[in-house]
Amino acid sequence: MSSVSNTPETVVQDNNKAPRKTQFLLSFLHLPTNVYLLLFFTLGKGFQLTIATLTLNYYAYSLGYHPDFIGLFSAMPAIGALIGAVPFGMLADRLGRKPVLVISAILTPLFLAMIGLVTAAPLLLALALLQGVVSTAYWVTNLPLLVESTTENQRVGVLALNSFLLLGVGALGNLLGGAIPEFVAGIMHVTAASTEPLRWGVLTAASFTFVFGLPLWFLRDTKRRKTEEEKPALLAEGQATEKAIEATSGAAASAATQLASKDSRFKIVILFVQLLLADLLFTMGEGAVVALIQLYFVLRFHLLPGPLGVIFTVSGVIGGVFALTAPLFVKRWSKLRVVTTVQYVTAPLMVLIGFAPNMQLAIAGEYARSFLRMLIDPVYAAFAMEQVSDRHRGMLSGLYSVTWSIGFSIGPSAAGWLQDHVSLSASFVFGAACLVICPSLLLVFFGRRKA
Repeated sequence: MSSVSNTPETVVQDNNKAPRKTQFLLSFLHLPTNVYLLLFFTLGKGFQLTIATLTLNYYAYSLGYHPDFIGLFSAMPAIGALIGAVPFGMLADRLGRKPVLVISAILTPLFLAMIGLVTAAPLLLALALLQGVVSTAYWVTNLPLLVESTTENQRVGVLALNSFLLLGVGALGNLLGGAIPEFVAGIMHVTAASTEPLRWGVLTAASFTFVFGLPLWFLRDTKRRKTEEEKPALLAEGQATEKAIEATSGAAASAATQLASKDSRFKIVILFVQLLLADLLFTMGEGAVVALIQLYFVLRFHLLPGPLGVIFTVSGVIGGVFALTAPLFVKRWSKLRVVTTVQYVTAPLMVLIGFAPNMQLAIAGEYARSFLRMLIDPVYAAFAMEQVSDRHRGMLSGLYSVTWSIGFSIGPSAAGWLQDHVSLSASFVFGAACLVICPSLLLVFFGRRKA
C-alpha cells in the first residue's frame, strides 16, 4: 500500500515543481508559535537524551558497578515509560496537553540531576525509574500538539523536522557529553573517566531539558479537533451505519452481522499480535545493543568520554541525514523489502561489532548499523500503520509504545547479564538473533500480501 495517494495534482506536478518547492520552504517561516516552541523543546530534548546516554552508564561504571547492574539501570527508564504512558495519556485528556508537558519539562531534569548526585544502587534504580515515568509525558503530548497546531500541508514537513532535531541535530549532544567531562577533568586534574567529571556530564544533560523547557510556559493548549480529512470519513461512516440499520431489520440479518463483526475483530487481534510480536523482538535486539554500546567501547577499548563523544556524534548526525534518503529506497522497493533486508544485514553487523579485533573495525560496524537503523525507522513506522485501518492506528501506536518499553527493558537487562556472566560479545549475538527472527516473522506474516 502506498503512503501517498495518486491525485489529479500529479498531472501538473512538473509544471509547478519550482513554485511548490518555494512554497514548501516558506511554509516553515509561517508556522504557529506553538510549533516553534515545541520544536525548540525537542532540540533540547535531543541534547538531553544523547548527553545522558553517553554519560549515565559511564557514571554508574565509575561508581564501581558491573555490567549486569548497569544493564538493569539502563532498563529502568523504559520500565518507567511503560508505567507512565497510560496515566499521563489520561491526565493529558483531563487537564490538557500543555500542563502535562510542562510537568515533564520540570520533573525530568529534576530526577536526572538527582541521579547524578546519588551513588547508592537502590537510589539510582528508583530515580532512573521515576525519570522514565515523567519523561514519557513528552512522548504522549509532543506529537499530538504538533499535529493539532499544523495544517494538513504543514504536518509531514513539521514532523520530519521534529525527528531531525531530536535524532540528527540532537546527536551533537554526544560531542558535549564527551567534552564536558574532559573539561572538568582538566580543571580538577583527574581522569575524565572518574566520577566527578562524569557527574557534571549528567547534570549538564538535565540542564538542557530545564532551560529548553522554560518557553513551554507560553504554549497554548490547542483544542483537539477533527481534521478536515476525517470529516468525510465520519460522514460516510454515519451514512453507512444508517444503511446498515435499515438493512438489518430482520433477525437473520442481525445474526449474520454479529458473526461478521466477531470474525472481523478476531482478524484484527491476529493482525495486532503479528505486528507487535515482530516489533517486540526488534526492540529487544536493538535494546540489547544500543543501550550498552557506549559502555562496550569503554570496557573493550578503554575509551575516555571525549573520543567516545566524537564517535557517536558522527554516527548520530550522519545517520540523521542518511535517514532522509528513505523515500528513495521506498520508490524502488516495497516497504517490507526495505525493512526486512536492512534487519537481516544489521544482524551480522552486530556480531562484527562484538567480535571486532580492533577499534577501527568496531567503529565501522557501528556506523553501518546506526545508518541502516535510522534509514528504516520511518519506513517501518509507515509499513506498520498501513496494515491497519484509520480507526485502529491510534491503538496500534499506543501498543507500539508498550512493546518498545518492554523490549528496551528486557534487551538491556539480558545484555548486561550476558556481558557480566558470559562475555562482552555475547550481548551482540543475542541482539543479532532477535534481528534475524524479527524479519523472518514479518515475511511469514506479510510476505504474501499484495502491497
